[in-house]
Amino acid sequence: MPESRPGWVFYISLTTLLAFVTVALLWPAEFAQSADGALAFTTTHFGWLYLFVTTGFLIFCIGIAMSAYGRIRLGSDGEAPEFSYTSWLGMIFSAGMGVGLVFWGVAEPMTHYANPPFGNAEPHSAESASLAMRYSLFHWGFHQWANFGIVGLAIAYVRFRQERAGLISETFRSTLGDRVDGATGHAINVLAVVSTVFGVATTVGLGMIQINSGMSSIFGIDFGVTSQLAILGGVAIIFLLCSLAPLESGIRYVSDLNLWLAALILIFVFFAGPTDFITASMTNAIGDYFANLIGMSLVMTPYTGDDWVERWTIFYWAWGLSWAPFVGTFIARISRGRTIREFVMGVIGMPVLLSALWFATFGGSAMYFEIFKGANIAEAVEKEISAGLFAMLEILPAAEILSYLMLALIILFVITSANSATFVLGMFTGKGVLVPKRWLRLTFGIIQVLVAGVLLMSGGLSALQTISIVAAFPFMILMVFMASALLKSLRDEQRQIELHDAVMRERLQRLIEQHDLPGFDTPDQNQKPD
Repeated sequence: MPESRPGWVFYISLTTLLAFVTVALLWPAEFAQSADGALAFTTTHFGWLYLFVTTGFLIFCIGIAMSAYGRIRLGSDGEAPEFSYTSWLGMIFSAGMGVGLVFWGVAEPMTHYANPPFGNAEPHSAESASLAMRYSLFHWGFHQWANFGIVGLAIAYVRFRQERAGLISETFRSTLGDRVDGATGHAINVLAVVSTVFGVATTVGLGMIQINSGMSSIFGIDFGVTSQLAILGGVAIIFLLCSLAPLESGIRYVSDLNLWLAALILIFVFFAGPTDFITASMTNAIGDYFANLIGMSLVMTPYTGDDWVERWTIFYWAWGLSWAPFVGTFIARISRGRTIREFVMGVIGMPVLLSALWFATFGGSAMYFEIFKGANIAEAVEKEISAGLFAMLEILPAAEILSYLMLALIILFVITSANSATFVLGMFTGKGVLVPKRWLRLTFGIIQVLVAGVLLMSGGLSALQTISIVAAFPFMILMVFMASALLKSLRDEQRQIELHDAVMRERLQRLIEQHDLPGFDTPDQNQKPD
């Protein structure tokens, strides 16, 4: 097992990220202008590619799971899973999009309700409400999790099935050969590290905005960059200390706590809120989602020049793509012993069901209070997008206790995401070891904090969205070749299995013919039993 000592990947990644932080701090105006220019170029010329590639990843994952490859185990044949199913799902959900669900659970439906996608409905109407729930579910549905599934499956396969280092570059060995051990492999891993840091920094930044909003609602703390940076400093101390704990006693238990606390809040809001409306809106949203899945997946606006797709769908896909090396690697790390079919169902299926329930419960409740109780939640969201959640909670029974619990949940989600990321970044820069050195995890924990801090200072939510889309593009291209390499590896294994079976059948047949053994005639496959 290789030691977790720094190499080229560590030094190049660290230098690149520190250079980014330095430029953003010293020349904030020029940095913002350059980022906006890069965003405009990417979305104008390659926005369509985000839609096609992400949809392709979903089709790929489903196809692999349904094929004969789905029976292949991510580990030795017959090996039992490392974690229980509940803990496994809890870690997937917490390290995945927990912060995003909390941030957007009320904000996105209410934003689309007030400003319908593409202007396809009258604002504040029943049609815009239905459209809002459908697109919220779409943005947090199968496409998003397919991004994680591609990377997670590729890494879990090479790490536990082929028993090689858990590096992004190793997933390309079937197509690139020994070049993954040289400069090409280093470039792949550096790209994965940088993409991961930007993706996680976006989530941490969103978490700081949401925590600030909660504290403003509960304690009257000022809402702004200064408060968000102070909160970031406090949360950073906690997650950096947690990152020193082993995976089994650190991230696992915090993830379990996340899952139970999220379930407690979800159940309470479901039954204390407009339960019948929630179930009806969820049913309607799921039906709309499946009925319009293909159209939503590939919609563009070349005839109107509307930038809604760029601001919403492409942002979400890019955010998921930039998260893919981190979440995928983390999911791979905890998925030893699962079959490919079980992996795909767990990573793509279960989180989507939970996302649908979450949006129906929180977004649906906000929609009900807005439409039938005149709560003005949409107005609160329009003024400050993160304010909708706590504005909705204030209407429910035990609002104060519920707000405290929600604030704790957001903090735990941020800690879990950042903590998991330090673990994965340590693996990437520590030559793929399963347990990176503590100093390595601390280093990248600090880097995440610095990047999140400069993004908050450079424009808050807008800067977070911009950097996600731009940083995700090169890794998206890389993931296309990763999927191709994974498919080649699976085909090679299947051919070896078939060859082995053919050799064994031939040897058995020769043995039977050589010894003229009675009662061992090869049965006619087409003959039916009497």
